[in-house]
Amino acid sequence: MAGLSERDQEKLDAAVMRRLIAHLDANKDAQNIDLMILAGFCRNCLGKWYKAAADEAGLDVTDDAARERIYGMPYAEWKEKHQKPATPEQLAAMDARAGKSS
Repeated sequence: MAGLSERDQEKLDAAVMRRLIAHLDANKDAQNIDLMILAGFCRNCLGKWYKAAADEAGLDVTDDAARERIYGMPYAEWKEKHQKPATPEQLAAMDARAGKSS
């Protein structure tokens, strides 16, 4: 970006990521499968990207720790409290997005 130092751009990128995590946390009713259908990524993707970034930076972050950073709690706990079973319609939409026929 013109006019911004790399350091300032990284600060802004980090602030946006924190805001995205907070937004997802405040909207737990937005199910991962719906995010995948609409946007092609979900909270699990963010956790994987977080882990990959840690690996690239040589930082010791486990898969579980990366997910917990995104979910704000252990993944199993989040799943139990907030994840609903996928409906047949959601599964069909996922298949359609992936280019599969039902």
